Amino acid sequence: MDEKPQSANNEKVILLEDCSEDKLKSGILTLTNKKIVFEKTKGRIVTLSKKLIDEKVEIKFNEISNVKSEGLIIKKLVLVLKNGSVYKFGVLGPGRWVKEIQIQLDKHNNRQE
Repeated sequence: MDEKPQSANNEKVILLEDCSEDKLKSGILTLTNKKIVFEKTKGRIVTLSKKLIDEKVEIKFNEISNVKSEGLIIKKLVLVLKNGSVYKFGVLGPGRWVKEIQIQLDKHNNRQE
């Protein structure tokens, strides 16, 4: 069975990936049924370890104005926020991320109505 971690407030992880963002650099991108979170990491090649840095970007679904995949050779997941901020994440399979985020956005919008 493919069980996803679930917290006490019914928040469950849908996608989780080690990736990089154009400005924020390396980190872990997490899509839950409530939000998208990017936590910066700092890695050490010598020990092949990573540690989380206190920097964290949390994006609620109602803050997103557009989600898309862009690029010809190197495709990226692009999140455009209503405040004009743009985040470009280098994830494996950005199309899958766009699809899953869109599903969660649709569910979120249906709950708001």
